Amino acid sequence: MILLLGGTSETAPLALALAGRGFRVLVSTATDVPLDVGAHLLLDKRTGPLDSESMAALAVEKEARVIVDASHPYASAARANAREAARRLGIPYLTLVRPTVIHGDDSLHVAPDHESAARVACSFGKAVLLTTGARNLVPYTREAKANGVALTARVLPHESSLEACRKAGIPETNVITGRGPFSVEENRSAIRQFNIGVIVTKDSGEAGGVPAKIEAAREEGCQVVVVGRPAEAAEATFSDLGELVAAVTRLLEV
Repeated sequence: MILLLGGTSETAPLALALAGRGFRVLVSTATDVPLDVGAHLLLDKRTGPLDSESMAALAVEKEARVIVDASHPYASAARANAREAARRLGIPYLTLVRPTVIHGDDSLHVAPDHESAARVACSFGKAVLLTTGARNLVPYTREAKANGVALTARVLPHESSLEACRKAGIPETNVITGRGPFSVEENRSAIRQFNIGVIVTKDSGEAGGVPAKIEAAREEGCQVVVVGRPAEAAEATFSDLGELVAAVTRLLEV
């Protein structure tokens, strides 16, 4: 059995590729956000958050021989729990990380965390479009208020996301809902609608729609602030799905 931690667009092709090699795969996602992992007799799915202890217990129950992590690059707590669970059980931990798309671009403002990103984004005195999700909103609302700039947030169309915006003090009129990735034109439309001068994004790769955000910002004359990725531990890390599947196959065929 392979315990596959998912939630990203890479989850389904990875799960199907592993099942196609003849391995039983349990796909575990932290939330109940719909995620189609495809149909295969060797695939099963569960939802709900796991800490390191409950993840280790699940792995023991399912007789998992390896943990494969395809969670979001910014899900640092989930990744840490997965590494710790694998360490406890003495089984391999392999992770798939999306390739970055921001290297070598001096026009981007890269910040190490949300606090820093909020300060940079609001320092230009222009309206800010926040595209980093419904978590970590408070630093941006605080800096926007202190600098007298308008803040618009684009979040998933879920009640929990809308509630987070309300709690952070973002008016409903300044909340865009939708599920990405968004096209260049969709991003440009949002920029024009709210007279945006600065876009804040995570470095969530091509699958996260980052190139389209950057292109839209350039075409509309906007600054781009990127929240840098959490540091990745030195365990087996792959950016290519095929290479990860091959590595898992080598481990489990021994």
